Amino acid sequence: MSAAQALFDRLKALILETARETDGVGELSESLKWGEPSFAPAKPRIGSSVRLVIRDAETVAMLFICHTHLVDRFREIYPDTFAFEGNRALVFSAQEEIPVAETKHCIAMALTWHLRKRHPHG
Repeated sequence: MSAAQALFDRLKALILETARETDGVGELSESLKWGEPSFAPAKPRIGSSVRLVIRDAETVAMLFICHTHLVDRFREIYPDTFAFEGNRALVFSAQEEIPVAETKHCIAMALTWHLRKRHPHG
């Protein structure tokens, strides 16, 4: 197994774990979007999707829908924690430790995006 595949598998496990631990998310639906695995709450109007793509032998990108402005928010909260790619992605390297708590927070924010839009303070 390549380093990037191992990293991909760990990030996928974090997405699934975060979904189980986050109130309101419920079951996740896994599908392919542009040939890339995409994870989103199975029930509509709960959250936004999170996609994973292996970029090269060492890196995996976690992509978010750009109009949600989630990556901009992640950049505000965690300016020195992640490698960012525009307003679309967090980029992880197999050479670095995954910041687990921060990554799970970002995933939870995406998976509950619609819920938080309706109840911004709840």
